Amino acid sequence: MVWLAPSDPFDADLMEAPVVGIASRLMQHDSGWHRHGRGQLLFAYSGSIRITLPGAISILPPIRVAWIPPQTLHRVRIRSEVEYRSIYLDQTRIASPFHGCAIVTMTPLLREVFERISFQPFQTDWTQGAARNMLAVCMDELRAAPHEPMLLPVPSDPRLARLDPEELPPDLETLAHNVGASTRTITRIFRRETGMTYQTWRQSWRLLRAVDLLACGQSVTRVAFDLGFASDSAFVAFFRQMTGQTPRRYIAGSRSTGGNHG
Repeated sequence: MVWLAPSDPFDADLMEAPVVGIASRLMQHDSGWHRHGRGQLLFAYSGSIRITLPGAISILPPIRVAWIPPQTLHRVRIRSEVEYRSIYLDQTRIASPFHGCAIVTMTPLLREVFERISFQPFQTDWTQGAARNMLAVCMDELRAAPHEPMLLPVPSDPRLARLDPEELPPDLETLAHNVGASTRTITRIFRRETGMTYQTWRQSWRLLRAVDLLACGQSVTRVAFDLGFASDSAFVAFFRQMTGQTPRRYIAGSRSTGGNHG
């Protein structure tokens, strides 16, 4: 069993095995900007993980798994207590499951093999027996898993440097006033750098933050207030339109899929 306490020293790049799995529990953690020589699969078994990449942000509730390719600069932040699993793959010996960064659905089967791999001893032989079979199933499930629109691009234009991805983005007119640019200019920047209008980008941001807050145990009423909705019902209607589910059903699905140690 490979269970790491927050104080345990660990560097997957120093391990000999082509596959290294870990499990840990963290609270209010900020990894700082860093990169690994191996590709990383990251999963929040319970709670919510925020990932920042150059030019993009994402939220991982317990129904998503992230793939971070080797040498990709990234930052992981945790607002409350999170139990997470991470699998590091040596890309010189294990083929990459995706081209570039990806966020995919954590299916029930993928979750089970992911859990078993995360707790395998560091000295496991991944070339034969049950370990080889588990790895094969994991890779097959990853490649077949639906991709999720949970990786939000962030514009790099210096005129938008005041747009803090940690705070609720203002409406278009307010943003235009704050940065001294026209609404048309801002819309053009967002289309060019993110592929969407500012309004669409702002709604996507609100969805990411909503998932983050809900997964951390915040109530629908609190989340609706924090994200600037006029009422609970307005927030629920927004959430249903974006995900096809109500907030409670969505988070209930996260917990039943992700599991919980209690």
